[in-house]
Amino acid sequence: MSTEPEPSRAVPSEVRAYLAELVRRTRAVCGPRLTGVVAVGSLALGDYRHGRSDVDVTVVVEELPTAALRELADALTHPRLPCPAAGLELVVYAADFARTPSGEAGYLLDLNTGAQLPERAAFDPAGGPSFWYVIDRSVAHQAGIALYGPPAAEVIAAPRPADLTAAIRASVREHVDGEGHLADNRVLNGCRSLVYCRTGRWSAKRDAAAQVAATEEEFRPLVEAAVRSFERPRAAALSLPDPQVRAFLAWVRGRVEEYAKAVGG
Repeated sequence: MSTEPEPSRAVPSEVRAYLAELVRRTRAVCGPRLTGVVAVGSLALGDYRHGRSDVDVTVVVEELPTAALRELADALTHPRLPCPAAGLELVVYAADFARTPSGEAGYLLDLNTGAQLPERAAFDPAGGPSFWYVIDRSVAHQAGIALYGPPAAEVIAAPRPADLTAAIRASVREHVDGEGHLADNRVLNGCRSLVYCRTGRWSAKRDAAAQVAATEEEFRPLVEAAVRSFERPRAAALSLPDPQVRAFLAWVRGRVEEYAKAVGG
């Protein structure tokens, strides 16, 4: 099994030692039940930004008791393991679940920790939204970087098209409402969803924004402003006019709905 990131897709140097220690601690807790550790999100898509991005990690295990999951959460929490990024978003799945296409959240542990994230360790996905997890597994299957274990696509299945379409629709609805999200992230996630519907592949946020700005003159100033804001630390994010953000996301929502009808989602 690999214990190093895939050589051709190395993670940024500022988080490399952190991820190596995260893998070491995860192996210490999980032992032979650990199947894989995969970098997802901005690390996988090549768009990690210092002071802005989280470290997103998916862990796949043979079934673990809750006590071991709590031990893992405790071992990885910040500042016990100081996170050099804005935060760590780590999700643990059972191996059988991860290998099976699903539209459910399905996690054993959902851990958020870090200097810029509210602390959260959840062990029961019932009742919560599932779309974040479905999209993350889709990204992981396409582009995940194996930090330990087999290639990501071997341990994390791609969601079924109908489930992924439903997740994209839910994501856009969430960002239209906007509660708890930076304006630039709302716009760039809208771009990313739109480009997926056009191409069938996940793109880095800034790449998706460039594609939308190149084809949608009406929204180009807003999208370019969102990129400028995204390149700043979270605390220094630019203010974007909410009516324009909502108008853009309403337009994106219409395009996503058209895509859903076309593919039968």
